Amino acid sequence: MAQAAAFPIYLDNAATTRVDPRVVDAMMPWLGAHYGNPASTTHRWGWDAARAVEKARAQVAALIGADSQEIIWTSGATESNNLALLGGAAHYQKRGRHIVTVATEHKAVLDTVAELERQGLEVTILGVDAEGLLDAEAFTDALRPDTVMASVMLVNNEIGVIQDVAALGAICRRQGVLFHVDAAQATGKVPIRVHELPVDLMSLTAHKTHGPKGMGALYVSRRQRVHLHAQMHGGGHERGMRSGTLATHQIVGMGEAFRIAAAEMDADEARAHALRRRLLDGLQGVPGWYLNGNATQRVPQNINLRFDGVDGEALMLAMPDVAVSTGSACDSADPKPSHVLRALGLSDEQASASLRLSLGRFTTEAEVDAAVHALRDAVARLRQG
Repeated sequence: MAQAAAFPIYLDNAATTRVDPRVVDAMMPWLGAHYGNPASTTHRWGWDAARAVEKARAQVAALIGADSQEIIWTSGATESNNLALLGGAAHYQKRGRHIVTVATEHKAVLDTVAELERQGLEVTILGVDAEGLLDAEAFTDALRPDTVMASVMLVNNEIGVIQDVAALGAICRRQGVLFHVDAAQATGKVPIRVHELPVDLMSLTAHKTHGPKGMGALYVSRRQRVHLHAQMHGGGHERGMRSGTLATHQIVGMGEAFRIAAAEMDADEARAHALRRRLLDGLQGVPGWYLNGNATQRVPQNINLRFDGVDGEALMLAMPDVAVSTGSACDSADPKPSHVLRALGLSDEQASASLRLSLGRFTTEAEVDAAVHALRDAVARLRQG
């Protein structure tokens, strides 16, 4: 039997994950004695830092099946998305001025394509079905002779559904359309082999995979000879795509986080599946709750639920010792219902009755049991008024 959990309990891993202690240990030397600039080529401090950066680059590449030369360091998935979309549209503008994306994308994609629209490009935003999945036929029909790029998230940050990027990418490849994938929520959860996928650009971040915040990367396919216009200038770092002094300690942290993810993905997934079953089994007997998004084509770590007659914000506030969310952390200041849940066809009331619980490597059975108890109690109290 699982031991009783100590409050507070963290179930908001889709917002950010606890940094793995092994990652912290790997980072610490690069905050102390090893403080050299990796771009300094005239002394040992710089050489040591450069070697650490390249080792981490190889570790990140290994998790997604890329070559290390295809990894460009950024500050996170938001910057990676911006560099891919703005940089790709700028470089390939002679090919066309049309972009295709999906209504359930993260705001880092939707706001960026809105900026491209302000710059004069045409944007098509596709809907999804009631389970959050994109129809391949509708995607095909949306592509035009002047479509320069399409962007589709691999794992949705709010509902955890997995899009079939292999099929969608194949459609893009046949029509000569650049294909970008936001994989921020996918690393360490689903196997990724970019050389086996028709993907040209892929955004990555460290802090969703038990690494440090403020660190990310962009996969840029060399096999497809993809080029981007830089969005940051001054020094020509990262193959001229992203200038700026590299944060060695952050990069080392991301490398170690992705190394661990590669080594422990199967174990992490098995634990997450068991914890998800435990959580959902614990809710049996509670009337009027539903799982948002496809029940099987999703990662087990993300559990988005709605409860009839219960406001999600009120439910969250009724469990102050359980860290959960009503949607993306990036939208937490926006009072409007989740754009992702609305895209599934939910009403404002249904979307507002939803709550996201997300599991991580360090979530325990006892924490899940305690969270279920708190959730059942809070739902009952709120329904009683």
